[in-house]
Amino acid sequence: MKKSIKVVLLLAVIAVVAGYFFQRRDGGSDRDSAPLKLFGNVDIRQVSLGFRTGGRIETMAFEEGDAVKKGEVLAVLDKTPLEDALALYRAQAGVAEANVAKLEAGTRPAEIDLARTIVEERQITLDGIAQALARQSKLTRSGAISQQSADDTRAQRDAAAKRLESAKKTLALAEEGPRAEDIAIVKAEREAARARVGLAERELEDTELKAPSDGVILTRVQEPGAIVAPGSTVYTLSLKSPVWVRTYVSGPNLGRIHPGMKVQVSTDSKPDKPYEGQVGFISPVAEFTPKSVETEDLRTDLVYRVRVIIKQPDEGLRQGMPVTLRFPDA
Repeated sequence: MKKSIKVVLLLAVIAVVAGYFFQRRDGGSDRDSAPLKLFGNVDIRQVSLGFRTGGRIETMAFEEGDAVKKGEVLAVLDKTPLEDALALYRAQAGVAEANVAKLEAGTRPAEIDLARTIVEERQITLDGIAQALARQSKLTRSGAISQQSADDTRAQRDAAAKRLESAKKTLALAEEGPRAEDIAIVKAEREAARARVGLAERELEDTELKAPSDGVILTRVQEPGAIVAPGSTVYTLSLKSPVWVRTYVSGPNLGRIHPGMKVQVSTDSKPDKPYEGQVGFISPVAEFTPKSVETEDLRTDLVYRVRVIIKQPDEGLRQGMPVTLRFPDA
């Protein structure tokens, strides 16, 4: 009888233990009723800063660990070569502007008057030769002069007529002014010159490396005097905002959180002063638990990545710092 009672008690204990673990594995009511707690790490954006143009670094104003404000000049390249190039391009642009103005203004009145005067002079010359030829023709018929003299005068008349025709064409061109095609060419040259000036001005502006946001200098990669190529990293900047926490949630708990939900984020150094945050992003794709997640019940499960945005971050949050997240409303 006693032996049977012992067997019954043993089976009851086994059933209770099995039920407890089954309840934990399937997300039972005890688990669902307790506030959700997750573990994660702080993520702070970092940006590698470099010049958009190449050259020799002239000055660097900050050291590693210095706090900088948005718009502060961090480093400056030697501006002399770009200033010289800008002066050259501006001079070329001035020449192009003058050429456009010249052609758009057309032929000067004085040039038109000169061309008209030449036409009149050559007309008078032609008329005089024609009159002389008419007299010689009469004299030739009477035998007073030779036929050769008349022929010479006729040749002079024909040459004078050609010169008059050329002068009239020159006058017509002067009155018409420059061709539209010529004006289009000099206008295109002017736009090219302006573009070169704009490019040189931007390159000159790019000799100053400015902070894109408030942050802290993490690394100072170069030193004054170094020749850097465009895009080469000069500083690495840790941005003060945004700051978020990367964590992971298991499938059974995925339905307990949603974007916009409030989160309390606490660090090991100040567990009694949690930061306020909210859920910003929940990955729609499951992945295997990363090594950084240390909770025992998540190590073998598929999880979903969650990003929690810290509302008012301060110096107490560092890149990679482990934190604990509590979801009061989950």
